[in-house]
Amino acid sequence: MTADLSWMLQDIVQNVPRARHAVLLSADGLPRGSTEGLGPKDVGTISAAMAGMQSLSRATAHFAGTAKDGQWSQTVIEFSHGWIFLIGAGQGAYLAAAAEPDVDMQQISFRMHRLVARLGNNLTSAPRIQADEASAGGSDDAARHGANGGSGFVLPALDRAIADVRGARHAVLLGGDGLPRGATAGMTRDLADTISAAMTGIHAYSRVTAQFAGAVEDVAWQQTVIEFSHGWIFLIAAGGGAFLAAAAEHDCDIEEFTTRLQEVVPELTAQSAHGEGAGDV
Repeated sequence: MTADLSWMLQDIVQNVPRARHAVLLSADGLPRGSTEGLGPKDVGTISAAMAGMQSLSRATAHFAGTAKDGQWSQTVIEFSHGWIFLIGAGQGAYLAAAAEPDVDMQQISFRMHRLVARLGNNLTSAPRIQADEASAGGSDDAARHGANGGSGFVLPALDRAIADVRGARHAVLLGGDGLPRGATAGMTRDLADTISAAMTGIHAYSRVTAQFAGAVEDVAWQQTVIEFSHGWIFLIAAGGGAFLAAAAEHDCDIEEFTTRLQEVVPELTAQSAHGEGAGDV
């Protein structure tokens, strides 16, 4: 096993106000180092969850778009009590950092990327961050041109929300059981099922990492955002245990997009509760 690189990670918590912790992990979920204040069990849990999330993120790359050279860039998890950031750290390694809600996001991003550059040759695992590795056979062409899951599966309110924002692509509403309750008109039932399964796993991994963001009793996960070179995927809480997964092109106005999604959530959950517009799913 390679040397413990914990000492290098202290740069983040020492130089970024409100940064809490940092963990370096391999693509296989093995910890390579962590900042002070985290026990071995916590580091192991965080490393495994982050690696699992990264694997599922790559599997959803085709949901964000069909670019052949698309690469995963970062994953950001937002809780009511803090943030978690995950980026690539060179050759098959990842760097995760946790921070308080009011952290300067540009500053922590700068420090994380600078640390990755410093780590350099200390990381020797095989590279595994190409987004299309897991999705080479998962083109969404069928979603754009094939038959969808039936008219009852389409959610008109969700269609309107996507149509309102330039660069928005698809969206699907998931129930608390992880099953799709409805989607935009451009999605096949198969694509909705595939994305729902991956998003259910990403949601579970996100919640596992809550204590990394801060040890508080009243934890509320709010959203997980996955950035690729060719697009974005958003997973947001939709009330009652449900959540909404949506995709957009990379040049989409993400603030406008997330605001529009939040606005449509009450209407979607009301329809789902009354069985309207979501079909028999």
